[in-house]
Amino acid sequence: MIRVLIAGLGNMGLSHALAHHKHADAEIVGLVNRSGEVGHEALQSYPVFTDFHAALTETRPDLVVIATYTDTHAAFAIAAMEAGTHVFVEKPLGATVAEARAVVAKAEATGRKLVVGYILRHHPSWVRLIEEARALGGPYVFRLNLNQQSDGPTWEVHKALMRSTSPIVDCGVHYVDVMCQIAEARPVRVHGMGLRLSDEIAPKMYNYGQFQVVFEDGSIGWYEAGWGPMMSETAYFVKDVISPNGAVSITDADKGASDDVDGHTKVGGLLVHRPGGDRLIDLPDEPGHQELCDAEQAYMLRAIAEDIDLSRHMSDAVESLAICLAADESIRTGRVVELGGDEQR
Repeated sequence: MIRVLIAGLGNMGLSHALAHHKHADAEIVGLVNRSGEVGHEALQSYPVFTDFHAALTETRPDLVVIATYTDTHAAFAIAAMEAGTHVFVEKPLGATVAEARAVVAKAEATGRKLVVGYILRHHPSWVRLIEEARALGGPYVFRLNLNQQSDGPTWEVHKALMRSTSPIVDCGVHYVDVMCQIAEARPVRVHGMGLRLSDEIAPKMYNYGQFQVVFEDGSIGWYEAGWGPMMSETAYFVKDVISPNGAVSITDADKGASDDVDGHTKVGGLLVHRPGGDRLIDLPDEPGHQELCDAEQAYMLRAIAEDIDLSRHMSDAVESLAICLAADESIRTGRVVELGGDEQR
């Protein structure tokens, strides 16, 4: 039985807690929430802490799940591994590439398992999209976005996230990871643009951004993300991969509103286009958000039990973050950012 401590009970943390609550091989030994409160009825019986380090010392878990704000990810992960625990940490792995590399180095030094919350890696439809795109052969054009029209409580969540992380970093790491899995080529440069569209966020933060990344094999990618009540509900979810031999596109338009968390991962159908004709792949009965979180945590437990080699997983997490942070740097400086040095790799 794996003893689990959950840090953070927002949207992702709550889902991860519920995953462990019902897993036969997991035992929740504590929940960490700044308010000291737990709203979900199924989790009421577990000890609740307001201080992460106190909870870590008192509960002595085998696994820590970190779903707090980005600026605490690296410090909490390193503290947990120094205490002898394995770690699941929500994306992004750190606030900087240096932080992310430090977390990976600590995992390697301690022999602890480190899994980063790349939820699309556990989604069978996204796995199929990657397989179909690879079958076309590169170089590729990637056209990916995720804009979210948010207001009320959702806008408050987005504003809280933007105290430490921009939309193109918070969401972008998922889709850049998809680009990297398909292209399997080194990123070489990034150019980003962004705009602050609300006086309700910090002066140095922007709630809309887009960037272009160029890969060593000639592949190019575009990603766009925006949050807020001003965002359009038109073309907020574009997912196209194009190659000299055709294209693969997500076709399902029935995703609900742009802030519907289940719609962010939903594929529904793929259109595979080749010059000789099109092929529609129907993907019914896709997993929802909770089922995907269940799959992530089941993989985490399996990685511990089966001693799975996570070296590639960790290096991929650093690389996708490096690209998104380079885009953030480009937006803030107005310059193209070259990749490839030790600080980005």
